[in-house]
Amino acid sequence: MAISVYFTEANFTAKTYAEVIKRLEKAGLGMPKGRLYHASYGDENNLQVFDVWESQETFAKFGETLLPIMAEIGYKPPTPVFSPVHNIIIGR
Repeated sequence: MAISVYFTEANFTAKTYAEVIKRLEKAGLGMPKGRLYHASYGDENNLQVFDVWESQETFAKFGETLLPIMAEIGYKPPTPVFSPVHNIIIGR
């Protein structure tokens, strides 16, 4: 079952976000298997992140790389909010 993963505001700056994305791409996970949708939005000094994943397991596997990257740059993410996805409508 698909899940949504929401990281609330937690002083996640656009600069920090860009560094995390750069390191994920270097690790071969810029477009990780199992992630169906990704969005970051909000104020550049306090971004929020929303993802849709195929399953809790695929997100957990991604976290094995993501969390060490965040620790390396000194960022501790907030606890994500997980919810089952009821429906996805893909635009044209």
